[in-house]
Amino acid sequence: MTEFQPFYPPTGREGLVPLAFVFADTTAVKVTDTVAVLEEAGRRYWAPRRYRTIHQGITARDYGQAVPVVVTTLEQLTEHGAGAAVWRRLGRAGEQTLTAALNSPDADALYRGQAARADAEDKRRRAAEREAQWPVCSRCGTKFTDERWEETTTRDPWKTAGGRSVCGNCHADDIARQEAAAEAARRQAAAPPEPKDDGQEAGKPRRNLFRRRA
Repeated sequence: MTEFQPFYPPTGREGLVPLAFVFADTTAVKVTDTVAVLEEAGRRYWAPRRYRTIHQGITARDYGQAVPVVVTTLEQLTEHGAGAAVWRRLGRAGEQTLTAALNSPDADALYRGQAARADAEDKRRRAAEREAQWPVCSRCGTKFTDERWEETTTRDPWKTAGGRSVCGNCHADDIARQEAAAEAARRQAAAPPEPKDDGQEAGKPRRNLFRRRA
């Protein structure tokens, strides 16, 4: 069994298989009128759609289901050749080479760039909105970071945020002081007791405070 091959190989471009109209033995006025009819009647087939996206300011168009329709005349092909700028694509003004007419610079490549910039702007806006809600440290006046804000607002009982009115740096200083005090207390508790001084000089026998009566 031979593998099924599509009648039209992939074009490498967005959209469906292109369609070309070559007018012959007619006047320029008739060509213009016919092209106007094709544009109006076939708009649902050749025109790109708007991308379905939540982003604002997207000017790119979706050519996924669009049929690229190009037109020219036999006289232009005979005079200039098929590789010259003799093709006009429906929906565009002016004539282009066939390659340029079939390409869509306002399609997916433009959309990816615009969507990436819109995503970055949206992240920046949301970050600014979050930062505007962050409090300032009651000790040094520094604004909380996003991480510190999450620490102080978390409901996780296993997470110790310390003083909720201080920033991360001041909280770290508090922890360092607490650890230093705990270490000093531990060392003091582990140190041996110092010998008591009873006033007796070293190396001299104790004097008998109680003398036997004669």
